[in-house]
Amino acid sequence: SDWAIACFTPQQSVKPQDLKNFVDRLTQISGDLGMRIMREPCFCKYIHDATNVQPMFNYLKNEYKDLQLIIVVLPGKTPVYAEVKRMGDSVLGIATQCIKSKNVTRTTAQMLSNLCLKINAKLGGINTILVPENRPRLFREPVIFMGATVTHPPAGDNKKPSIAALVASVDGHPSAYSAVVRIQQARKDVISSLTSMVKESLVNFYRRTGFKPHRIILYRDGVSEGQFNAVLQHELLAIRKACIELEEGYRPGITFIV
Repeated sequence: SDWAIACFTPQQSVKPQDLKNFVDRLTQISGDLGMRIMREPCFCKYIHDATNVQPMFNYLKNEYKDLQLIIVVLPGKTPVYAEVKRMGDSVLGIATQCIKSKNVTRTTAQMLSNLCLKINAKLGGINTILVPENRPRLFREPVIFMGATVTHPPAGDNKKPSIAALVASVDGHPSAYSAVVRIQQARKDVISSLTSMVKESLVNFYRRTGFKPHRIILYRDGVSEGQFNAVLQHELLAIRKACIELEEGYRPGITFIV
Protein backbone atom coordinates (compact mmCIF):
# COMPACT_ATOMS: atom_id res chain seq x y z
CA SER A 1 0.00 0.00 0.00
CA ASP A 2 1.15 3.54 -0.76
CA TRP A 3 1.35 6.66 1.37
CA ALA A 4 2.20 10.27 0.55
CA ILE A 5 3.58 13.42 2.17
CA ALA A 6 2.41 16.91 1.19
CA CYS A 7 4.34 19.76 2.80
CA PHE A 8 2.54 23.12 2.93
CA THR A 9 5.41 24.74 4.84
CA PRO A 10 8.02 26.53 2.67
CA GLN A 11 11.25 24.71 1.90
CA GLN A 12 13.36 27.19 3.89
CA SER A 13 11.46 26.22 7.10
CA VAL A 14 11.19 22.45 6.49
CA LYS A 15 14.13 21.29 4.40
CA PRO A 16 14.06 18.10 2.26
CA GLN A 17 16.53 16.57 4.74
CA ASP A 18 14.07 17.30 7.58
CA LEU A 19 11.37 15.37 5.70
CA LYS A 20 13.75 12.48 5.08
CA ASN A 21 14.77 12.35 8.75
CA PHE A 22 11.09 12.47 9.76
CA VAL A 23 10.25 9.51 7.47
CA ASP A 24 13.24 7.53 8.82
CA ARG A 25 12.30 8.16 12.46
CA LEU A 26 8.58 7.50 11.85
CA THR A 27 9.43 4.20 10.13
CA GLN A 28 11.71 3.20 13.03
CA ILE A 29 9.25 4.10 15.82
CA SER A 30 6.25 2.56 14.03
CA GLY A 31 8.25 -0.66 13.54
CA ASP A 32 9.06 -0.74 17.28
CA LEU A 33 5.32 -0.46 17.98
CA GLY A 34 4.48 -3.36 15.63
CA MET A 35 3.05 -1.13 12.89
CA ARG A 36 5.48 -1.72 10.04
CA ILE A 37 5.71 0.89 7.29
CA MET A 38 6.81 -1.24 4.36
CA ARG A 39 8.09 1.41 1.95
CA GLU A 40 9.10 5.03 1.39
CA PRO A 41 6.32 7.51 0.54
CA CYS A 42 5.25 7.28 -3.11
CA PHE A 43 4.92 11.09 -3.24
CA CYS A 44 6.72 13.77 -1.23
CA LYS A 45 6.33 17.33 -2.49
CA TYR A 46 6.07 20.96 -1.39
CA ILE A 47 2.65 22.50 -2.13
CA HIS A 48 1.81 26.20 -1.99
CA ASP A 49 -1.67 27.00 -0.72
CA ALA A 50 -5.20 25.73 -0.06
CA THR A 51 -6.27 26.09 -3.71
CA ASN A 52 -3.85 23.28 -4.60
CA VAL A 53 -5.32 20.78 -2.12
CA GLN A 54 -8.11 19.51 -4.38
CA PRO A 55 -5.97 19.04 -7.54
CA MET A 56 -3.27 17.31 -5.46
CA PHE A 57 -5.78 14.90 -3.88
CA ASN A 58 -7.33 14.10 -7.27
CA TYR A 59 -3.87 13.49 -8.77
CA LEU A 60 -2.85 11.17 -5.90
CA LYS A 61 -6.15 9.25 -6.03
CA ASN A 62 -5.78 8.65 -9.79
CA GLU A 63 -2.05 8.00 -9.82
CA TYR A 64 -1.77 5.65 -6.82
CA LYS A 65 -4.63 3.17 -6.67
CA ASP A 66 -3.46 1.66 -3.35
CA LEU A 67 -3.02 5.01 -1.57
CA GLN A 68 -3.90 4.57 2.12
CA LEU A 69 -2.70 7.73 3.82
CA ILE A 70 -1.61 11.32 3.15
CA ILE A 71 0.54 13.01 5.80
CA VAL A 72 0.17 16.79 5.54
CA VAL A 73 2.80 19.11 7.04
CA LEU A 74 1.33 22.48 8.06
CA PRO A 75 3.02 25.69 9.25
CA GLY A 76 0.36 26.33 11.94
CA LYS A 77 -3.24 27.58 11.71
CA THR A 78 -4.16 27.67 8.04
CA PRO A 79 -7.25 27.17 5.83
CA VAL A 80 -5.35 24.23 4.30
CA TYR A 81 -6.39 22.06 7.28
CA ALA A 82 -10.15 22.38 6.66
CA GLU A 83 -9.70 21.76 2.92
CA VAL A 84 -7.52 18.67 3.56
CA LYS A 85 -10.20 17.20 5.86
CA ARG A 86 -12.99 18.07 3.41
CA MET A 87 -11.23 16.31 0.53
CA GLY A 88 -9.95 13.38 2.59
CA ASP A 89 -13.01 12.65 4.75
CA SER A 90 -15.96 13.89 2.69
CA VAL A 91 -14.98 13.70 -0.99
CA LEU A 92 -12.44 10.93 -1.61
CA GLY A 93 -12.39 8.81 1.56
CA ILE A 94 -8.61 8.81 2.03
CA ALA A 95 -7.12 8.90 5.54
CA THR A 96 -5.20 12.10 6.28
CA GLN A 97 -2.86 12.95 9.15
CA CYS A 98 -1.87 16.57 9.68
CA ILE A 99 1.27 17.50 11.60
CA LYS A 100 2.80 20.86 12.52
CA SER A 101 6.10 21.61 10.83
CA LYS A 102 7.86 22.16 14.18
CA ASN A 103 7.16 18.49 15.00
CA VAL A 104 8.73 17.42 11.71
CA THR A 105 11.93 19.43 12.17
CA ARG A 106 12.29 18.41 15.85
CA THR A 107 10.91 14.90 16.32
CA THR A 108 10.62 13.18 19.69
CA ALA A 109 9.92 9.50 20.32
CA GLN A 110 6.81 10.42 22.37
CA MET A 111 5.33 12.61 19.62
CA LEU A 112 6.00 9.98 16.93
CA SER A 113 4.45 7.24 19.11
CA ASN A 114 1.31 9.36 19.53
CA LEU A 115 1.28 10.01 15.77
CA CYS A 116 1.48 6.26 15.10
CA LEU A 117 -1.52 5.62 17.40
CA LYS A 118 -3.58 8.16 15.42
CA ILE A 119 -2.52 6.74 12.05
CA ASN A 120 -3.14 3.14 13.15
CA ALA A 121 -6.68 3.98 14.32
CA LYS A 122 -7.46 5.84 11.07
CA LEU A 123 -6.29 2.87 9.00
CA GLY A 124 -8.50 0.42 10.93
CA GLY A 125 -5.83 -0.92 13.29
CA ILE A 126 -6.33 -1.77 16.98
CA ASN A 127 -4.46 0.34 19.54
CA THR A 128 -5.78 -0.98 22.85
CA ILE A 129 -7.93 -3.86 24.09
CA LEU A 130 -8.95 -5.08 27.53
CA VAL A 131 -6.90 -8.11 28.56
CA PRO A 132 -9.24 -11.14 28.80
CA GLU A 133 -8.83 -11.59 32.58
CA ASN A 134 -9.85 -7.95 33.18
CA ARG A 135 -12.94 -7.95 30.96
CA PRO A 136 -16.15 -7.27 32.96
CA ARG A 137 -19.01 -9.80 32.91
CA LEU A 138 -20.86 -7.40 30.64
CA PHE A 139 -18.75 -8.71 27.72
CA ARG A 140 -19.98 -12.30 28.07
CA GLU A 141 -22.65 -11.49 25.51
CA PRO A 142 -22.51 -9.14 22.49
CA VAL A 143 -22.70 -5.50 23.60
CA ILE A 144 -22.58 -2.29 21.55
CA PHE A 145 -21.33 1.01 22.98
CA MET A 146 -22.70 4.24 21.54
CA GLY A 147 -21.95 7.89 22.15
CA ALA A 148 -24.28 10.68 21.01
CA THR A 149 -24.20 14.47 21.12
CA VAL A 150 -25.70 17.54 19.46
CA THR A 151 -23.59 20.58 18.60
CA HIS A 152 -25.44 23.88 18.29
CA PRO A 153 -24.48 26.95 16.23
CA PRO A 154 -22.99 29.93 18.13
CA ALA A 155 -25.33 32.37 19.88
CA GLY A 156 -26.82 34.90 17.48
CA ASP A 157 -26.38 32.68 14.40
CA ASN A 158 -29.84 32.09 12.92
CA LYS A 159 -28.75 30.36 9.71
CA LYS A 160 -26.69 27.31 10.68
CA PRO A 161 -28.43 24.07 11.73
CA SER A 162 -27.49 21.96 14.75
CA ILE A 163 -25.43 18.82 14.08
CA ALA A 164 -26.25 15.46 15.69
CA ALA A 165 -23.58 12.74 15.78
CA LEU A 166 -23.59 9.11 16.91
CA VAL A 167 -20.51 6.91 17.21
CA ALA A 168 -20.90 3.18 17.86
CA SER A 169 -18.54 0.27 18.43
CA VAL A 170 -18.26 -2.26 15.60
CA ASP A 171 -16.18 -4.96 17.28
CA GLY A 172 -16.10 -6.95 20.50
CA HIS A 173 -13.03 -5.32 22.11
CA PRO A 174 -14.36 -2.54 21.64
CA SER A 175 -11.69 -0.58 19.74
CA ALA A 176 -13.20 0.32 16.35
CA TYR A 177 -16.11 2.69 15.88
CA SER A 178 -18.44 3.83 13.11
CA ALA A 179 -19.86 7.36 12.94
CA VAL A 180 -23.20 8.71 11.72
CA VAL A 181 -23.88 12.45 11.37
CA ARG A 182 -27.13 14.32 10.65
CA ILE A 183 -28.11 17.98 10.52
CA GLN A 184 -31.28 19.05 12.28
CA GLN A 185 -33.32 22.04 13.46
CA ALA A 186 -31.09 24.62 15.16
CA ARG A 187 -30.80 24.51 18.97
CA LYS A 188 -32.93 21.40 19.33
CA ASP A 189 -31.46 19.15 22.06
CA VAL A 190 -33.41 16.00 21.11
CA ILE A 191 -31.86 14.04 18.21
CA SER A 192 -34.58 13.97 15.53
CA SER A 193 -33.13 11.17 13.37
CA LEU A 194 -31.93 8.89 16.16
CA THR A 195 -33.94 5.87 14.96
CA SER A 196 -32.26 5.79 11.53
CA MET A 197 -28.84 6.54 13.09
CA VAL A 198 -29.15 3.67 15.57
CA LYS A 199 -30.37 1.29 12.84
CA GLU A 200 -27.32 2.12 10.71
CA SER A 201 -25.02 1.54 13.70
CA LEU A 202 -26.61 -1.80 14.64
CA VAL A 203 -26.33 -3.01 11.03
CA ASN A 204 -22.64 -1.99 10.99
CA PHE A 205 -22.05 -3.97 14.20
CA TYR A 206 -23.81 -7.04 12.80
CA ARG A 207 -21.92 -6.88 9.49
CA ARG A 208 -18.56 -6.69 11.26
CA THR A 209 -19.16 -9.21 14.06
CA GLY A 210 -21.96 -11.53 12.86
CA PHE A 211 -23.80 -10.86 16.16
CA LYS A 212 -26.84 -8.82 17.15
CA PRO A 213 -26.07 -6.89 20.35
CA HIS A 214 -27.84 -8.24 23.44
CA ARG A 215 -27.28 -4.89 25.14
CA ILE A 216 -26.98 -1.27 23.96
CA ILE A 217 -25.07 1.18 26.18
CA LEU A 218 -25.53 4.79 25.08
CA TYR A 219 -23.53 7.68 26.54
CA ARG A 220 -25.44 10.89 25.78
CA ASP A 221 -23.60 14.20 25.91
CA GLY A 222 -24.72 17.76 25.15
CA VAL A 223 -28.05 17.77 27.03
CA SER A 224 -28.99 20.85 29.05
CA GLU A 225 -30.42 20.02 32.48
CA GLY A 226 -33.93 21.24 31.68
CA GLN A 227 -34.07 18.86 28.71
CA PHE A 228 -33.11 15.61 30.54
CA ASN A 229 -36.62 14.13 30.64
CA ALA A 230 -37.60 15.19 27.11
CA VAL A 231 -34.40 13.69 25.68
CA LEU A 232 -34.70 10.48 27.70
CA GLN A 233 -38.35 9.87 26.74
CA HIS A 234 -37.95 10.61 23.04
CA GLU A 235 -34.56 8.95 22.51
CA LEU A 236 -35.21 5.78 24.49
CA LEU A 237 -38.31 5.22 22.35
CA ALA A 238 -36.27 6.03 19.20
CA ILE A 239 -33.71 3.33 20.11
CA ARG A 240 -36.48 0.78 20.80
CA LYS A 241 -38.12 1.70 17.47
CA ALA A 242 -34.81 1.16 15.63
CA CYS A 243 -34.54 -2.36 17.08
CA ILE A 244 -38.12 -3.32 16.23
CA GLU A 245 -37.85 -1.91 12.70
CA LEU A 246 -34.79 -4.11 12.13
CA GLU A 247 -36.48 -7.24 13.47
CA GLU A 248 -39.81 -7.75 15.17
CA GLY A 249 -39.27 -9.04 18.69
CA TYR A 250 -35.67 -7.76 18.85
CA ARG A 251 -35.52 -6.16 22.32
CA PRO A 252 -31.94 -5.79 23.59
CA GLY A 253 -31.32 -4.27 27.03
CA ILE A 254 -30.73 -0.51 26.86
CA THR A 255 -28.60 1.51 29.31
CA PHE A 256 -28.98 5.26 28.72
CA ILE A 257 -26.30 7.35 30.46
CA VAL A 258 -26.53 11.17 30.44
